[in-house]
Amino acid sequence: MRRPRVSWMTQADDRILETLEDSGLTLSPRILAENTDYSRHYVSRRIKKLKEAELVEKVGDGLYRITDRGRDYLSGDLDADDLQLDND
Repeated sequence: MRRPRVSWMTQADDRILETLEDSGLTLSPRILAENTDYSRHYVSRRIKKLKEAELVEKVGDGLYRITDRGRDYLSGDLDADDLQLDND
C-alpha cells in the first residue's frame, strides 16, 4: 500500500490516523498523544492540519474521529493532489 505524501504531512499524521482507524473510537488529542508517543501539544497541532485536509473531523468538545477521506488516505486511495492545502 502506497500512501500519497505532501509537504505539510509528517510521520505523526500517519500514526494519528492509524490510531483513530485501529481503535474505531472518537479520541482526544491527549489520548492520541498517550498512544502515539507524541506530546499532546504536537498532536493538537497535527490534528488541526488533518482537520483542514478533511482527514479527521471534530465530533465534540476536543474529540475527533477519522473520516472516510482519512480511511481512503490510509488505504492509498487518494492522490497527493487531493491533499494539498490552500496555504501549502
